[in-house]
This record gives sequence, structure tokens and C-alpha cells, in this order.
Amino acid sequence: MSDLAAGASGAEALLVVTTLDDEGVAGQLAREAVEQRFAACVHILAPGRSVYLWKGQVEEAREYTLLLKTSGARYGALESWLAARHPYQTPEIIALPISAGLPDYIDWIEQCTR
Repeated sequence: MSDLAAGASGAEALLVVTTLDDEGVAGQLAREAVEQRFAACVHILAPGRSVYLWKGQVEEAREYTLLLKTSGARYGALESWLAARHPYQTPEIIALPISAGLPDYIDWIEQCTR
């Protein structure tokens, strides 16, 4: 991890992505993730069109994308919590390392997810 990737504390930050087809459920999960300190912040993006392969068929759906900012230390708990509450049979839950970022922002993510 480069010096820019960590805050002053050396904390690792992650961007977690998931999608939902219901705006109300997306908002509820976002709020709960922040309230329970699984994420420091969640962005809910405007609905987009997803095209994907499911059980051998090409499917299309209107989905909201959630971008959850969390710490590496909290990812396991976030993943378990989100998988248990997500309405999809096999939800998209992927984590991407934040390879660079303002150190104060990275520290804020760490502080909010303790």
C-alpha cells in the first residue's frame, strides 16, 4: 500500500459495491450500515440498467448501486451483515482497495467504523 493509500494511522480503506432493485431497501441498508458502523458513508447511485447471466439466461434489471466506504478491519462483519440482509439469492458484494486517498478522509473512515 502506498503512503497515499493509508491515513495517518496506517488504516486500510475499502470501497464495497452492491446492487439492489428496490430504492427503499437500498436506503434502509445504507442507513443501517452507517448506524451500525459497518460503513462510514454509503452513496446510493441513481438506478441503472444491469444486464447479467443468471441460471443460463440473460436477464435485465433496473438497479441501484450502493458504494460503501469501510475499513479493512470491518469488511468481514460488513460482508456477513449485508449477505444476511440482502434480498438477492446471490448478491453482488465486492470490495475494492482504495489505493490512494486524502489521508484525513481515510482516517475518518477508520474512525467511523470502529
